[in-house]
Amino acid sequence: MGIVDDQQLKDMLKAPATQRKGFEIMVKQYSEQLYWQVRRIVLTHEDSNDVLQNALLKAWSSIDNFHGDSKLITWLSRIAINEALDFTRKQKNHPTLSTDDTDLGLANRLTADKYFDGDETEAQLQEAIACLPEVQRTVFQLRYYDEMKYSDISKILGTTEGGLKASYHIAVKKITEFFHQRD
Repeated sequence: MGIVDDQQLKDMLKAPATQRKGFEIMVKQYSEQLYWQVRRIVLTHEDSNDVLQNALLKAWSSIDNFHGDSKLITWLSRIAINEALDFTRKQKNHPTLSTDDTDLGLANRLTADKYFDGDETEAQLQEAIACLPEVQRTVFQLRYYDEMKYSDISKILGTTEGGLKASYHIAVKKITEFFHQRD
């Protein structure tokens, strides 16, 4: 079966007889995009897979609560990103990590990951992003990498579009300053 459009999937998810098949199709269609959203927050492949699996389990257990008001990817992104943010918060509170090194440690974990295939510039960009506060980091990643509209990010993060635009602008400025300091 090829790509199934959002409305067809929503219809399948609402009907008990087709709900499981609809969910399977939805997972196949959106898993890669969700994986990369999670990966940019969590940074390592293994942790990203675990977080994505937890997010998909949450999506399945709350499928009956999905009313179809938003796009499926927006709903799934909200679950996956919140799961990834919860994971990183728990990691920051983990006693084996130094609080001074936590954000830079995330960037170092990325480059040490055998699945990381970026170059030096990408590694520096990840380091700069890791230095951003959580909200700015998430907004930047969704806008820059996923090219999401502010309206969709607003639904995912539950904040205003104006606040998101300001966060993105500040994040870009901080990343630019990071690179200027490296020159």
